Amino acid sequence: MLTVHQPVERVLGVPVHLWDDYVGELHDRLRRGEGAHVVTLNSEMTMQALDSPPGNGSLAEAIAEADLVIPDGAGVVFYFWLRGKRVFRCPGIELAEKVLQLAGSAGAKWPVFFYGGAPGVAAAASEVWQQRCPGLVFAGIEHGYLSPEEEPKLLETLKQLQPRIILVGLGVPRQELWIRRHRHLCPQAIWIGVGGSFDIWAGRKTRAPQWMQRLHMEWAYRLYQEPHRWRRMLALPHFAYLSVVTLRNKPGL
Repeated sequence: MLTVHQPVERVLGVPVHLWDDYVGELHDRLRRGEGAHVVTLNSEMTMQALDSPPGNGSLAEAIAEADLVIPDGAGVVFYFWLRGKRVFRCPGIELAEKVLQLAGSAGAKWPVFFYGGAPGVAAAASEVWQQRCPGLVFAGIEHGYLSPEEEPKLLETLKQLQPRIILVGLGVPRQELWIRRHRHLCPQAIWIGVGGSFDIWAGRKTRAPQWMQRLHMEWAYRLYQEPHRWRRMLALPHFAYLSVVTLRNKPGL
């Protein structure tokens, strides 16, 4: 688990760690040979966790058992703003990029594994990163469309190679549940669910313009790029409503 100084708050009952140096925490863990499961929490994931069935194997439990839950989404920042707390958003893609830069400076000491995305996407993303950080060493790359029969080979590969940084881009909640089930295979690794980051690094998609990022409007840009996400985006107004209601009725949540 995280060191005792790590503050833990809750967003509608879902834990989130508020800290001023997430990269430093992960850097320390890499140097000490300690693993971690990192969750990048946003309002959509929070609502999925609230809707997930209780008990072993749920998204809520995966988040609760994670070693580091960072405030990724604008909704999480909004939640704490309502409660008079100033919280800075830490986009998961930017955290992952900084961790990869650390790995690039360490070379073969901290090899990296990319798992997820459509066939060819993770490979293209790895090529981009090898150009950005020539010292970055990849232990392996695998797309996220493996059949149930093919997955055991991937798990055995991870067990044999023991990469120190494993980025998993399977989407929420699949990536969080997958990491929870298999992180024991590489106990010294930093595991991060990165969603669609491989697509962005590979140039298949783009992040929102800086002005939209500053206004916490990246969700709108994602909806513009992927209009099929509109049903999932309905979680956002629901989250905002619950944030206001719980402030009135249960200010401690």
